[in-house]
Amino acid sequence: MSAYFKFLAHQLKGWPQQNYYLFFFSLGCQVMTLVNEPITWLSILTFIGTTLGVLCVLAINAAKSVNGVLGILSAICFIIVGFSAKNFLSIGEQLAYVITLDIPVLVSKNWNVNMVSKIRKFTAKSWVISIVFTLVVYLVSGFAIQALTNEPRPFYDAFSFAVCLTAGIICFLRYNNQYFWWLASGLAQVVLWFITFRQGSATLAMFVNSAVYVANDILAFTISPWFNEREKKRLMKEEQAYAAKVEN
Repeated sequence: MSAYFKFLAHQLKGWPQQNYYLFFFSLGCQVMTLVNEPITWLSILTFIGTTLGVLCVLAINAAKSVNGVLGILSAICFIIVGFSAKNFLSIGEQLAYVITLDIPVLVSKNWNVNMVSKIRKFTAKSWVISIVFTLVVYLVSGFAIQALTNEPRPFYDAFSFAVCLTAGIICFLRYNNQYFWWLASGLAQVVLWFITFRQGSATLAMFVNSAVYVANDILAFTISPWFNEREKKRLMKEEQAYAAKVEN
């Protein structure tokens, strides 16, 4: 067990500096949001969830598998927040993350070991399959949630759900094209949680969190090992050195 915690601690190191800057910027924004509104159990839970959620997406950005643990913890918080706001598909979105990304990452030794060396790119066929899958999930989930619940924003919520579900699958399969979906997801969530906040069903913290996710996705196209070859090579050397140290 101690070895596993050492592994998790190692996974929080060696990120691009911009990732750490974005985390502390996000933390400052969330603290200001927390103290400028009435402090309730829901606002505290939202603060915890958004902080862990930002760490999770930054870990994915840095190609570090600690996102599995961070993702499950943040998902628990976001499920409660989503239920309170009646954004029911945001609950499905979090469950999709847990099923397609967090749990597989935790149980797959292959995914966790030197993951950065296994990054792949889409083929034309992969693009078509992913786009069609997203559209199908969007339509099915949107009409289903509209018919089965009193969800006030069914198709905003459905779009975010469909994009996030697809992105989670693409991420687990180690394709860097996931970030086109993550960016679309972040923009969709900015709109969803802004509307939810304006309608009085959520705190501003979820909107701020979504905006930080968008910033993280933009960073990924520039400094993340998913796209930056120099950063990819640096992390590969670091992981090889760590593996050699553990074996010795």
